[in-house]
Amino acid sequence: MPKRQNRNKKNKQSNFAKLSIFQPSKYKFKKSCPLSVKDAPTIDYKNIKLLKKYMSENGKILPSRITNVSQKKQRELSLSIKRARNLALI
Repeated sequence: MPKRQNRNKKNKQSNFAKLSIFQPSKYKFKKSCPLSVKDAPTIDYKNIKLLKKYMSENGKILPSRITNVSQKKQRELSLSIKRARNLALI
């Protein structure tokens, strides 16, 4: 029986390299913050309609990776939600 030759060993990819999470993304685009654009509503603890958009059904604050809110605005938002909770507005 002839021995098998190790052909194209350099060209073979490991199983991890084939997975999409380990490969660089081709389509990267910057998401804009909905609260930083022009004519955006101001974040205030009295604006219950706005605050409810950034809360789950259970009353938890949604993370910024889901809502696309910038870090600065996320801090303001969480502080306003906590104030509204404390005053029993929510």
